[in-house]
Amino acid sequence: MTEAKRTARLALVQFESALCDPAANTEKACRMIAEAGAQDADLVIFPELFSTGYQLNIVGPRIVELAEPVEGPTVTALCEAARAANCYVVAGLALTYDLTGVVYNSSVFIDRGGNLMGTYDKQHLWALERFYFRSGCDCPVFETDFGRVGVMICYDMGYPEVARMLTLQGADLVVCPSAWCAEDMDVWDVNAPARALENTVFLAAVNRFGEEDGLSMPGRSLVCNPRGHVVAQLEDPAEGVLYADIDLNEIDGFRERSPYLRDRRPDLYDLVLLP
Repeated sequence: MTEAKRTARLALVQFESALCDPAANTEKACRMIAEAGAQDADLVIFPELFSTGYQLNIVGPRIVELAEPVEGPTVTALCEAARAANCYVVAGLALTYDLTGVVYNSSVFIDRGGNLMGTYDKQHLWALERFYFRSGCDCPVFETDFGRVGVMICYDMGYPEVARMLTLQGADLVVCPSAWCAEDMDVWDVNAPARALENTVFLAAVNRFGEEDGLSMPGRSLVCNPRGHVVAQLEDPAEGVLYADIDLNEIDGFRERSPYLRDRRPDLYDLVLLP
């Protein structure tokens, strides 16, 4: 019996946001989802805080005003766009839940039918983020028709524990919506392949593009295979879409050659739990 292919076409949207204008950003994102669907994309991924922009010197003081519940207009529009394009969508935005004024730096995960499957809230807050957001605590993994997908956001990629927790819950692909600044791209180039290799998973990291009041984000969105090799990348500093086709059935072969998960020694890792 021939093993079914678990293939997916990824569309990493290297998005340029208009600061503090969720309506305009969402309208553009929905157009880009439609375009990606026309290119047979299975999963469309937008960067961190795509709907508001990232520069917290400007966005931060307005974040309570700009944040939305999951029933709000941005998520509603994204769900409709996903349904129309028949693709999954991951998108980073500021969300509120039950407590008024408590905001999370989050990503939504939407299925092909336009249903919200769930959210991920950024766990590790960078610099000014800690003044405007509450950190998340959960690492959900989402079941799709091509495999299991985990989400982390930007600075989370610098912590091996996040990608490892997603992997131990069965993630085949880890996606990382980001707003990574130009002066730290050397770290980007190390972290993304490392997280893919040590967990033997595919990893798709999509970065923002643009200049926001002195904050430069150059893109360089990329996809790594489970060997840590960069198999696709947007080199030009510009808004654009990176398409990459992956086959999740290849993971087993990579794990035979690099058996990091098999050879783990959790009995030795007590120090990981210390503060």
